Amino acid sequence: MKIKALLALALATAALAPAPASAQRSTVDSGNYTSISMIKVLPGQFENYMDFLAKQWRSQNEYAKSKGYIVNYHVLSAVDPRANEPDLFLVIEFKDWPTNAEAKRRQDEFVAQMKMDEHQLDAASGQRGPMRTQMGSMTLQEVVFK
Repeated sequence: MKIKALLALALATAALAPAPASAQRSTVDSGNYTSISMIKVLPGQFENYMDFLAKQWRSQNEYAKSKGYIVNYHVLSAVDPRANEPDLFLVIEFKDWPTNAEAKRRQDEFVAQMKMDEHQLDAASGQRGPMRTQMGSMTLQEVVFK
């Protein structure tokens, strides 16, 4: 009987003890994704590139935002970029990665909305080459504290 009482006491004490850290839920959740393109504007091309961003790029992102594909978008300017650093950061925030099928459907919708096929869109991207250099991109995910 004494062993049963000790066992019951041990189990009761274990139930009151805090769970080890590995068994606790995380203090963070995964938030939205942010895609950042880093752009170096070539000399004498700032206004031309701003015209493109204000018209086509903004129009594309307003369309995507109206469809719920993105949450928001921004253009950020480096206040004091050093040599070999980007001048601009094109920022697009979105909630989820689309499936491959959904991405294809959105691409087809976008092509129709732009009234250009993929070859024309690619050529238009190439025409911006004299205005800027794409220095890279990254996608980050927000860490949201609970």
